[in-house]
Amino acid sequence: VQLQASGGGLVQAGGSLSLSCAASGGPSSRYTVGWFRQAPGKEREFVAAIRWTGSSTYYANSVKGRFTISRDNAKNTVYLQMNGLTPGDAAVYYCAAGLAIVSTVTTQRAYSYWGKGTLVTVSS
Repeated sequence: VQLQASGGGLVQAGGSLSLSCAASGGPSSRYTVGWFRQAPGKEREFVAAIRWTGSSTYYANSVKGRFTISRDNAKNTVYLQMNGLTPGDAAVYYCAAGLAIVSTVTTQRAYSYWGKGTLVTVSS
């Protein structure tokens, strides 16, 4: 499975961005897809995830209520709508796919496939 993240860019604090993660090359619709981010000098951290049915979503506390993850299996694409962005959200955002289950959706090891990141910059 190949993943391609896109949609990053420069936005002012309080603004919005929508990231996309397009999958190809495998039965990606059966995988849990997660978004992680890594800011300079910090470890990669979990942001959000969605199970393959789309009925279950998971969020880091830091983005809950501001970010929304969704998926369109017909298009093999997962979206991350980010609203109310703050400078603390600035990072390289990565999407990943794997057979993560409820207890492992926040852990990087649960994801077998990773895309190249897309940079989100938030100006204050």
